[in-house]
Amino acid sequence: MTRLNKNSLASLAKGTVVPGYDRSKVTPGIVHLGIGAFHRAHMAVYVDDLLARDPSWGIVGASLRRPDTKEALEPQDGLYTIAVRDAEGTHPRVIGSILSVMDANTEREELLALMADPAIRIVSLTVTEKGYCYAPATGELDQGHVDIVHDLAHPTTPKSAPGMLVEALARRKAAGVAPFTVMSCDNLPNNGETAKRIVTKFASLRDGALGEWVQQVAFPSTMVDRIVPSTTDADRAEVAGLIGAEDAWPIMTEPFTQWVIEDQFPSGRPAFETVGAQLVKDVEPFEHMKLRMLNGSHSTMAYTGYLGGYEYIAEVMGDPAYVKLVHGLMTEEAMPTLDMPGTDLGAYRDQLLDRFRNPALKHRTWQIAMDGSQKLPQRLLGTIRDRLKAGQGIERLALGVAAWMRYVTGVAEDGSEIDVRDPHALRMMATAADAGDNPEALFEGLVSLTEVFGTDLAGNAVFRKAVVGHLESLFDEGARATVKKVAG
Repeated sequence: MTRLNKNSLASLAKGTVVPGYDRSKVTPGIVHLGIGAFHRAHMAVYVDDLLARDPSWGIVGASLRRPDTKEALEPQDGLYTIAVRDAEGTHPRVIGSILSVMDANTEREELLALMADPAIRIVSLTVTEKGYCYAPATGELDQGHVDIVHDLAHPTTPKSAPGMLVEALARRKAAGVAPFTVMSCDNLPNNGETAKRIVTKFASLRDGALGEWVQQVAFPSTMVDRIVPSTTDADRAEVAGLIGAEDAWPIMTEPFTQWVIEDQFPSGRPAFETVGAQLVKDVEPFEHMKLRMLNGSHSTMAYTGYLGGYEYIAEVMGDPAYVKLVHGLMTEEAMPTLDMPGTDLGAYRDQLLDRFRNPALKHRTWQIAMDGSQKLPQRLLGTIRDRLKAGQGIERLALGVAAWMRYVTGVAEDGSEIDVRDPHALRMMATAADAGDNPEALFEGLVSLTEVFGTDLAGNAVFRKAVVGHLESLFDEGARATVKKVAG
C-alpha cells in the first residue's frame, strides 16, 4: 500500500477530506514545542482551517524528547490523518498545517535559529505539566530540576522548554528582533501566567538584563479541550482502509473540540475566531471549569476505573455506580466552586457525560492515569482546598486522591503489577513498599510529597480522615465496592 504523502493526496479514497489550499505557498509563522497527539488533534486542525485565507501561519513542530513523531511524519511530508469517531463511524481528514517536524536533540541549533527568525511570531507549547520544570504544588520554577541546572550552565545548548524559549528570545534581543508570543496549550491553571512565571524566572537567573527584556513577552492563556486517545495498530489499519494509504501516525479523536484564547498577541496572530476559537479577555474561568469538571472527573475515573478492572473510559461509564459518582463529583463538589455567570454548568456537565460515554473512543484509563503527581494539584487538590476553606464536603474528590494513592503502589487488586508512569514513580512505590498494607502509613508517606500536596493538606484533619477512610475501603473492599458506597 502506498504511503500518505504529497504525491498520494490526489489518489486517496473517496470521502477523505484533504487540504483545500496550496501547501507550496504556506510559510511558517508558528513553532510548536511538543508536537504530540493532542496538538495534532487540536491546534493544528484550527490552523489547517485558516491556511486557505492566510498561508503565512504554517507550523513547524519540534519534539523535545523523542524523534518518533519526526520519523513518522517526515516521509509523509508532514501530512497525517485525523480520524473523528462517533456512533456513526470514523471520518478521516488529512491535515496539512504542519510543514515539518524537528528533533531538538539532533537539530537544536536549527530549531533555535528558526525560533529567532522574525517570521516566527508565535511559539506554542504542549509539553505536558512536567515539561515546564516546575513544582506543581507552587507553580514555581524547580531550580534543582536536572534540565534547568544543565540549561543555566549551558544556556546556548538548552534541553528544557524554558531553556529553549529563553535562548531563542535572547537571540532575538541581540538581533533587535521583537519577541514572539509564547502560547501555552497545556492543561495548567492560568497556563499563560504559569509559563510567564517560569520563563521570566529562568531568564532572570541566566541574565538580569535578559530577564527584564523578557518581561515584555506576551504569554496569553488558553483553555484547550478535546479527548485524544493513544493511537493503536488497529487504528492504523482502520485508517489505512479508509483513506487507501498507509499513515504511520494517524490521530483518533472525538467530534467535540473547544479552544478559548486570551487575545494578547502583539506580534500578530491568525484569525482564530474565524475557525471556531473563542477569543476572550479572561480565560481563567473556562480553565477552572474544564480542569475541575472534565479533568478532575477524568482522573477520578482513571484511577478508580483502572483499579476496578476497566480498560476504557466508555466501559467505566457503563457502570451505573461510576456514572453516579462522576455526576455527583461535578454537580455537588466541583460546580459550586465555579463562578461563571451566564454559563450553564449543568449543560456542560451533561455534555461531558455524553462525551465520556462515546463507545467509539478507546480512551484508556491507564493513559489518563499517567503523570498523576503533576496533574492532581490542578485537577483535584485546588477544588478540595476551596471546599475545605468553605467548610464543604469533599467525599468524592477525596476518593479520586485515595484512588491515586492506591494506584501508585504499583500493585493492582489482583496482585498484578501496575505500570506506573510518573516522574516520581520510583519514590512513590518505595513509599508504598515501606507502608505495606497500612493505609495510614501510605497516606503519611505520599502526602509528604510537598511538590504535589504543598504543606497545608497533610495537617488538615478533614482531608486526612476522608482520604484515609477511602484508602481503607479500597484495600479492604476494592474499587468497585468503594465507588458504589461513595456514589450513594
